[in-house]
Amino acid sequence: MSTSDIILKLSNIESYYGPIMAIRGISLEVPRGQIVTLLGANGAGKTTVLKTISGILDPQKGSIEFLGKPIQRMEADRIVRLGLSHVPEGREVFPFLSVRENLMMGAYLRKDRDGVAQDLERVYGYFPRLRERLGQPAGQLSGGEQQMLAIGRALMNRPTLLLLDEPSLGLSPILVKEIFTIIRRVNEEQGMSILLVEQNAKIALETAHYGYVLEIGRVVMNDTCERLMNSPDIQEFYLGAKEAGARGERRWKKKKTWR
Repeated sequence: MSTSDIILKLSNIESYYGPIMAIRGISLEVPRGQIVTLLGANGAGKTTVLKTISGILDPQKGSIEFLGKPIQRMEADRIVRLGLSHVPEGREVFPFLSVRENLMMGAYLRKDRDGVAQDLERVYGYFPRLRERLGQPAGQLSGGEQQMLAIGRALMNRPTLLLLDEPSLGLSPILVKEIFTIIRRVNEEQGMSILLVEQNAKIALETAHYGYVLEIGRVVMNDTCERLMNSPDIQEFYLGAKEAGARGERRWKKKKTWR
């Protein structure tokens, strides 16, 4: 794959929370127009990777290139202006602003009124429920509606790269299916690149093109999602499948071999 096909490249990134190293020499790439997922248990460093990319955390070592430009230690607002949007874990909408005001905050940096109006209609097409609640304070929406609003707000920036952190968190299975249908539509219809952090490994691997597995801040495995789905370790430790002949052996005692 040529360099021009890679829109995001992390090389040996290390980030800390105080004295604690959260990610340890992580390298990954996001190709143009593809969905890449990060898998791992709680505390593996997935959210820290996204925060480091979007400028919320500064890496202590390594480099980050977005569209060929170094962005490590760049201010977060400048990164947004380059075309990167981040939907954080827990949604974090503006609770006292209306649904429409939240969406328009996503387009705050834009000057093209016609383009903003078109994107607003596109977001309503993805999430019809938001149109029904335009004047309602975001804090009064359900969890699923707030997740739709957070994604819609990010799309209003018309980003080249969308970072999604745990979009299924706290949602019912029906809403999870609906959200991920929209994520696939955004990728297919707009050609938008997406870096997805998701606790539901099955739906993440079914949605994404390529995946990285993180453990204790390190990448321990990476491959196409089709191949990851067929990996014995992924099947056992992330998809809940039991290996033949493993009867009576405690899963928490088994050592991952990352075959």
